[in-house]
Amino acid sequence: MQRNMKWIAAVLCLAGFAAMASGCAQSDPGETKQIVSNKELETAGVEESTPDGSEDLETSSGVAVTIDEQVLFEQDGIVVTATEYTTDSIWGDGIKLLLENNSDKDISVGCNALMVNDYMITDLFASSIAAGKKANETLYLSSTQLKAAGIENVGKIEIYFHVYDSSTYDTVFDTECVTIQTSEYANMDTMPNDAGTELYSRDGIRIVGKTVDENSFWGTAILLYIENNSGKNVGISVDDMSVNGFMLSPFFSTTVYDGKKAINDITVFSSDLEENGIETIEEVELKFNIYDADSYSTISDSEPITFSTW
Repeated sequence: MQRNMKWIAAVLCLAGFAAMASGCAQSDPGETKQIVSNKELETAGVEESTPDGSEDLETSSGVAVTIDEQVLFEQDGIVVTATEYTTDSIWGDGIKLLLENNSDKDISVGCNALMVNDYMITDLFASSIAAGKKANETLYLSSTQLKAAGIENVGKIEIYFHVYDSSTYDTVFDTECVTIQTSEYANMDTMPNDAGTELYSRDGIRIVGKTVDENSFWGTAILLYIENNSGKNVGISVDDMSVNGFMLSPFFSTTVYDGKKAINDITVFSSDLEENGIETIEEVELKFNIYDADSYSTISDSEPITFSTW
């Protein structure tokens, strides 16, 4: 279940990258609105405002980032070495990897989780290596997600690798967390990009509503900041969501490791909005389902949460 949801999220993320590369994902600033609680909307005097400027941060500080060549893991004949930090004009920053398969079976290498400066980042990395062969690949760090998190200087990259049989997809082994420190480690961005309206805060888990983009690639994106200090890895999904009083089926599923943060969005598909005659999102009601990412047992189901946009 967890891996299937991850690959669905990866497909959505890939489509978003493609749209960004073609220039289709550029939102009209006038169609991006802030999330506010209903109480704030009633008492604020409704002064026109704009989203916080964190989304306008540059993705690069202009300093050339480097890493030392290092073996990230070596197990059962599989060796993965980080060789270089690289920047691509389309895909953004990444880590060049040398993958060596000295085993007697064909294997593939992917990631269970990728974190940059303590933020969860969606990865699209998968590489197949035949028995006795090597491969040079690049693990890219989503430039759009780095920007959303307010990360200019990449200083720390944490990876949980997943090695599996290329034919059966059976797990060969999963690594412990491997950490890469870049030349910008001392200058890396660590401040939480948590400006917005707090929607949920309980047992170390905090969810903040940031903005609503009504011109996203798939329809409408409700951007959230999530922080997990609960002592365990958690998954979060959305139940019973309505927009302007109409029940919809959004896409949202995210995993946030203990001690980490995430910027992720709830996707409301344009087809659902059109079927219900919704031209603009005014009020949203939903419940958050928070569960243990390892056992899938429910940790908490929130009460209905209502917020508006402005």
